[in-house]
Amino acid sequence: MFNLLGSARKGTRAILAIAAATALAACDVDLTQGGGAGGGAKSKGGAVNVALLVPYGSATPGDDGLARALENSARLAAADLGEGKVNITVYKTAGQAGTAASVANQAVAAGADIILGPLRSDAANAVAVAVAGSKVNVISFSNNTSIAGGNLFVIGNTYDSIASRLMSYASAQGRTRVVVVYPQTPVGQIGRSAVVKATAGTNVKVVGDGSFQFSEQGIVAAVPSIANTIKETGATAVMLTSDSTGALPLLAQLLPEQGVNPSVTKYIGLTRWDVPAQTLSLPGIQGGWFALPDPAPVAQFNARYSSTYGGSAHPLAGLAYDGVAAIGALSAKKLAMTKGNLTQSSGFKGVNGVFRFKADGTNQRAMAIAQVTNNQVQIIDPAPKSFGFGGF
Repeated sequence: MFNLLGSARKGTRAILAIAAATALAACDVDLTQGGGAGGGAKSKGGAVNVALLVPYGSATPGDDGLARALENSARLAAADLGEGKVNITVYKTAGQAGTAASVANQAVAAGADIILGPLRSDAANAVAVAVAGSKVNVISFSNNTSIAGGNLFVIGNTYDSIASRLMSYASAQGRTRVVVVYPQTPVGQIGRSAVVKATAGTNVKVVGDGSFQFSEQGIVAAVPSIANTIKETGATAVMLTSDSTGALPLLAQLLPEQGVNPSVTKYIGLTRWDVPAQTLSLPGIQGGWFALPDPAPVAQFNARYSSTYGGSAHPLAGLAYDGVAAIGALSAKKLAMTKGNLTQSSGFKGVNGVFRFKADGTNQRAMAIAQVTNNQVQIIDPAPKSFGFGGF
């Protein structure tokens, strides 16, 4: 991603980029406290056969480490479920869609009941197409909702889920006039669309757009016009879709300088503002809101991972843990890995709270609302503990 953090704009802080994503897990089984060492469960009796597709052998730097983290987390979840409940077989995708499709066919031929992975959307789509005739479902680690549907589910945290939580909360707090600020990129358009979609059923109205070319010069040139749009529309909130590796640092500096006062117009973030932690010191986001999973169980999971494997959990590691945990929860009820069972309305719970798969292959997640207060994260609205309550 383009990095604006070396900007020559005086006062913009350099922040190291860390991808932030965590996930959620299983129904009727409390897996946040542990009780099992790492290592895969052996296939006995009615064990569910899970094909885990991860990017071992990829030429992309960091992919092998990520593959190991995903495998470690999946095996940790399998151990927590108990001996013989889930049998995990690892397949190496090399980070390639064609390889992923090929090994997915091998997995189905070997008796896989469900496929967990792969990571990226192109590979996940290729896998789902390859195994569609077998009626085997795929739970991808992707958060790309455009690929979801049919036999393909995405377990990654989506813009739709985040925006829905934030817009629901904004509506309840009377922040009903929103201007969306986003880059003129495919990802920026997806973010904007998610916000617009999330306003349905709320009192929130998108009263203006503030788009910009995705470059330092483009942002600097666009900010005066964006600020005018915010003021002229009487916006009570500004939704920033950018993250810390992109436009957020510049926007958080320049918009207040153009008179968009954070104490009057609430700044809301579609991305995590606590990763990396230095982001919390940006001037424009003080008092602003963003969404994140319940921090306490996430910390517990990270501690357990570290004690089991001797290193820190990758930010994406929880996706594999929770995928296996959800599969195990269905297995405990002797339910097959069908679309109907995967989309049960009660959903699943685990290391990051509750979530459920929707019939269209996307997901809905429980998230907390955080406010940046004195450069610190303050939870101002806890994550819902079940569906049908606040935020859903």
